[in-house]
This record gives sequence, structure tokens and C-alpha cells, in this order.
Amino acid sequence: MTDATFKQATDLKAWQALVNHHNEVGRNIVLKEAFDNDPERFNKYTRTFKNSADGREILFDYSKNFLADDTLKLLTDLAREAGVEKLRDRMFNGDHINFTEDRAVYHVALRNVSNQEMKVNGKSVVEDTNSVLDHMKEFSEQVRSGEWKGYTGKKIKSVINIGIGGSDLGPVMVSESLKAYGDRSLQMHFVSNIDGTDIAEALKESDPETTLFLIASKTFTTAETVTNATTAKQWFLKSAKQEDVAKHFVALSTNKDEVSKFGIDPKNMFGFESWVGGRYSVWSAIGLSVAIYIGFDNFKEFLAGAHAMDQHFLKTPLEDNIPVIAGLLSVWYSDFYGAQTHLVAPYDQYMKRFPAYLQQLTMESNGKAVTRSGDYVKYTTGAVFWGEPGTNSQHSFFQLLHQGTKLIPADFIMAAETQNPVQDGLHHRMLASNFLAQTEALMVGKTPDEVKAEGAPEELIPHKTFLGNRPTTSILAEKITPGTLGALIAYYEHMVFVEGAIWNINSFDQWGVELGKALAKKVQKDLETEGAGGSGHDASTSGLIAAFKAKAGLK
Repeated sequence: MTDATFKQATDLKAWQALVNHHNEVGRNIVLKEAFDNDPERFNKYTRTFKNSADGREILFDYSKNFLADDTLKLLTDLAREAGVEKLRDRMFNGDHINFTEDRAVYHVALRNVSNQEMKVNGKSVVEDTNSVLDHMKEFSEQVRSGEWKGYTGKKIKSVINIGIGGSDLGPVMVSESLKAYGDRSLQMHFVSNIDGTDIAEALKESDPETTLFLIASKTFTTAETVTNATTAKQWFLKSAKQEDVAKHFVALSTNKDEVSKFGIDPKNMFGFESWVGGRYSVWSAIGLSVAIYIGFDNFKEFLAGAHAMDQHFLKTPLEDNIPVIAGLLSVWYSDFYGAQTHLVAPYDQYMKRFPAYLQQLTMESNGKAVTRSGDYVKYTTGAVFWGEPGTNSQHSFFQLLHQGTKLIPADFIMAAETQNPVQDGLHHRMLASNFLAQTEALMVGKTPDEVKAEGAPEELIPHKTFLGNRPTTSILAEKITPGTLGALIAYYEHMVFVEGAIWNINSFDQWGVELGKALAKKVQKDLETEGAGGSGHDASTSGLIAAFKAKAGLK
């Protein structure tokens, strides 16, 4: 099934208008001069999001981006001609916009805290979604209060979430980002890697009598997750009996038969629908570890923050629509300036896993090269997302940002209010000074004359010169609350949506993940088969299989 109603982006009139604009104006923008020439530039290109979830604001400053007077209008013309609004409305209507898998894309329904009417295939999803949330509330409160007890009657002290991809990255990122709201009497572990070290280290720090395992797999057949879960069960059964599994293992899954076969009581199964993609699943039952750790009320606020951003994305005109602007800028840099990567630098230690989370969200979504009509794209898609927290990142890779040869658009994220006002806020003021100074330095740079005026020797002037004119977006929240974090994640989700709509690709499948999985099964069989093995592979892979077996002592 293909959707031929959408064109290649390069075939759109608005795209050609942007090509002309870039050639005439865009490639010559000097940000420092743009600010000098327009005292209102900051006010013109900032947007404020008022979060109804917690009443707090988030300021999005786009003024240090390559935007001339007509750029934003031309970009929003592109969005309209590419059908961003129509596709957005179809998503919110529950249409099967993931056409390669014939599914709705309805993660927005998981955070529909206002209980608006939302249907898939003519059937309301509100009731079932709320039922799962009620189940999550009941269970999480039982665990936190101590009402839920292990097989020896002791309170749960360790929670080990076993998943992979979205079943891991979402829960671990949110739990880390909202650690200030967490129950510190609970030790949280997140196991995803098939490398035995991952599960071994979590088990070393846990006690079978007081450990709860959350097995996160929609089908309950994901190889890495099932293998790690089986290892966990074997460890548990060294101290307990088979009937005790039901008190210590919970399934975040829809496969009742496999869950029961594993020994988990179906009453302790938390389901979610096929229209929930893995990288969008933290809002679903996959977020149970988050609800246990930060409490269900905070989890509900987290959902509400995302819902507020959903409503902004759905109802705000394109020119003032914050995720739309972000998506358009991403296309602008990727396809008109040749940018290949996108840096995200959260100036918040709790958000250290945020860039890793965004890597899956962005690159699994838009790492595609075929349009919705089945043709190969004629332009670049899917920037490489990466990043680390400031100020650590300033002392590692920022050198390349300031004086390297690559254009790297960057997002800087910070909250005005810290969760930990150490030394009467001195640490946070130092953090803020770096957050603010870096974007300014990236923009203004330092001219040879300025370096010379500082008394630098003639031979060092080229080495101390900074070209500047490096684009950044500053995102300034009041505080990283559950509601704020929810809104920020939804902001990036919708940014990805806008990119995919303009590039005319399906942002919601992930066939590229499957090939490696299929080949891994064949290789594993070769590793477990006696003899040299490796037949049917290329010479390199066959040679590596033989070398591995020899070095690992396999016959």
C-alpha cells in the first residue's frame, strides 16, 4: 500500500521559492549584523508556551537561527503546501497514517487527560486508555506504600525494568530527568543490553525477596528482552519457588499466552494498543516504572504536559506553532545548508539521558530514504542527533562547534529554577552563565581585530579567531517539572512529525531495525553449530565467525 497523494518536497513551489531565497538571502545571513539591524529581533523570533499542566512557561528563542525577514513565511508556506496540517489532523483523527503497517499513530491518545473524543476504526479509545491508567495507579500506589509485598512478606526495594528500544530509553530517561521527584527508598534499574553484564550488574545489587521485575515487550517475544527476563527468573528461582514468580514479575505486554507461560499472573499484565509505537510508548503502560518511581500524580502531570503541547500543535497557526517552527528549521538546515547533525545540550544533569532518548525518536523515525509514494527521495532526510549535558560538553566537543568546519545547529535547554540550589544558588548561576554565554559566543565569534586588540602575537591571531555565525535555539523553562518534561518530549515528537511530513516519508515504521535482527538469528545458529560455521555469509563475516569461535573456545 502506498500513498501517492504526496509529492517529492523538491517538486513543491514553496521549495523552489526557498531555494531562491536561500541563494539570494539565506546563505548571506550574518546573525550578529541581523541583531544590530533589528532591535526587535529577539521579540520577533521568540515564542512562549504556557503549560496548562503546571501553569509554568517555556520560552523558545529562535532568534539566533538563520532567519531573515521572509524566511519564516516561506517555510510555513512549505509546510502548508506539503500538507503538514492535513496530515497532523489525520493523526489526531486516528487515521492509519502509518500506511506500511496499516496502523493509526495515536500516542497522543495516551495523554488525553481532558478525555476528548478520540477514536480508531470508529471505536473510542478513551475508556480503555483510562482503564490502563487506573490499573497503573492502583499498582504503583500498592508498590510505593508497601501494600504490595514480595514472597517473604517484605516491601519492594528494587525495581528492574527489562526492555529494549522505546521500552527502555523512555522509562530510563524520564526516571533520570525527574529523579528529584523520585522515591529514594526504591532502587531503580533499567536493563536492555543483551550483553550479560547489564542484567548481571542489576542482579548483583538486588535481593530476590524485595525485587520487582517489569518485563516490557509488546509481543513478549523480543529476543533481547525475553533472554534477559529468563535470566532474571532463573536468578529469582534460586531462592524462591515457581508460584512466587507472580509476586515479583509484571508484564507490560499484550500477549497473554506468552505472559502466562512465563509464569506471570495475567492480572499483573498491563497492555497497550498496536497504534502505540515503541519510541512513543513511555506514555503508555511502558511508563509503569516511572509511575512507581515518581508517583502516579506526578506521572499524570507528565501526561498533562504533553497533552498541553499536543493542543498547542493542533490548534496554533503555523507561524506561531512552536514544534512546527522547530521542524521547519531542521529541514532548512538539513536541505538548504547541508547540515548533517543536530546537537542537543541540556544544561541539567538530571537530563543526561535526554539526547540518547531523542536519538531513537528522531533517527528511527526519519532515517528513511523512500517517500510515501515509494520513490527514492531527492534530498537529505534524518539528521544525526547527539549531545551531552552542559557544562561537561563544553570541555569535550564544543571546540568543534566553535572553530570546526561543520555547521551544527544546536538546541540549548535549561531551567531558570534548579532542583538543587547548592551554595545559595552559586552552582546554578554559574551553569546559567555558561548556558547563556555559549550561544552568544557561537553567534558573535571573535574577529582577528578583536584578537589583535587583546595583545595576541601575530602568529596566533588565526588560531584565536572565531568565525561565529553558528545557529542555536535556546529553550528556557521555569523548572523541569513532570509537566515541563512532558511538554518538551511532545515538542520534539511533533518536530519529527513536521520533518517527516515535509520530506514525504513515513516517520512511524522502522523496517531498518529488522534486517540486522534477522541476520543475527542466522549468525547465532552458526555460533552454536559445531564446526567452523559461517557458510552463506560474505568472506569477512565468515572469517569473523570462525575467529570468534576459536577465541571464545567454541567448537
